[in-house]
Amino acid sequence: PFAMPTTLDVVIPVLNEEDSIALVIRDLPREEISLLLVVDNGSDDLTAEIARAEGAVVLDEAERGYGAACLRGIANLEPEIDTVVFLDGDYSDSPEELTSLVKPISEDKADMVIGSRILGQREPGALPPQAYWGNKLACFLMRILWGIRYTDLGPFRAIRRSSLDQLGMRDRNFGWTIEMQIKAHTNGLRILEEPVSYRRRTGVSKISGTISGAFKAGYKILYTIFRYRLSGS
Repeated sequence: PFAMPTTLDVVIPVLNEEDSIALVIRDLPREEISLLLVVDNGSDDLTAEIARAEGAVVLDEAERGYGAACLRGIANLEPEIDTVVFLDGDYSDSPEELTSLVKPISEDKADMVIGSRILGQREPGALPPQAYWGNKLACFLMRILWGIRYTDLGPFRAIRRSSLDQLGMRDRNFGWTIEMQIKAHTNGLRILEEPVSYRRRTGVSKISGTISGAFKAGYKILYTIFRYRLSGS
């Protein structure tokens, strides 16, 4: 047994996840969560209504973009929160594994924990080739340019609130996860990777599920890496 933070908020950015959002919310260890924020990034289905019915606080973010949705969630966190967890609403992550991501932070062994799909068990086909190799390239570049050893840009992650504030996150789109990982390193945070399981998502991915989405995400990730390297961050 260990003492989890009494103030743990969860942020779930969503776009048309009516088939999965209830599954995500129901699998979360709700007794450990102080505030559950679902940020609707312009859904035209029943995602928001279902999330509210499941007990989440639903926020609207009209500007399309993963980072924009996450920033909206951050702006609405409870003031005294200890830890923030981000995960996707497509049920590819295993929400019940939240406890293992938060544990190193609650034990003061880390400031940020990335859920690594590469180190964990993946359902065949859960991580499309373009996502797998894109991750591999991004992690290779971060290792070459900064000496950081990451295996994944996994969206399922936990971070100490004070550390998150320190990072000053800005990216409003696909560069969000890598911006956080680069800034965590350059700000001297204690970073751990924790294996997480990963399954085929419910529905088609807005990023890796289309050629244009995968290209835009890949371009933005590479752009973000080189922008921070050239700026000396």
